[in-house]
Amino acid sequence: MLWVVLSHEYDWAAIQPYAANLRAGWWTTLLISLAAMGLSAAIGVMLTAGQLSPHKLSRFLTRVYVEFIRGTPLLTQILIGYYLIADYVNWDSRFGVGLVILSCFSGAYLSEIFRGGVESIPRSQWNSARAIGLTESQTYRCVVVPQVVQRVLPATAGQFANLIKDSSLLFVISVHEFTMQAREANANTYATFEAYLPLIVGYLLLTFPISILSRHLENRYRYEH
Repeated sequence: MLWVVLSHEYDWAAIQPYAANLRAGWWTTLLISLAAMGLSAAIGVMLTAGQLSPHKLSRFLTRVYVEFIRGTPLLTQILIGYYLIADYVNWDSRFGVGLVILSCFSGAYLSEIFRGGVESIPRSQWNSARAIGLTESQTYRCVVVPQVVQRVLPATAGQFANLIKDSSLLFVISVHEFTMQAREANANTYATFEAYLPLIVGYLLLTFPISILSRHLENRYRYEH
């Protein structure tokens, strides 16, 4: 396969007229990905609080939501979210609807990551915190969260990388992101390699910094056991 890519006779002039569109699509993907990361992290924290709540109804409702989101395809959620729900409430912003759907989807996965991180803290540390007089909020802030952050960083970085790649599905509701622009360039020029190779490079430019930042934060929050 690598030989096919290397031996192909490229005609970059064919997609030159679409270079501006590809750049605009890349920036759109970057913008919606950054916004979705922040919103999905907030949703993930709220869902985690719901799953760890002492109230049965809260635990039940958040669990149903998480399982529903994780058990159904993102593509289906996008189509139903835009063509049924958003249309019903007269919300016609494709970018906005795509952002919310992507965030809700990723937030469910982040919730499971965060919940697992919290529940991985040994019960002895909770008991020790109570023994020295720390309140529940102080226990979370001073004992639990610093350890959870380090433990969930790799999985969270992986989920954020997946979020960026999942944003490519928003082309089905005509969000003019990176993948949609590459598809249009390919459809109009039949220059498949020339249209999709920039797509690969563009997504690597978006996901690789997440890996670097994750490793930096892991080192920063590392502590001796």
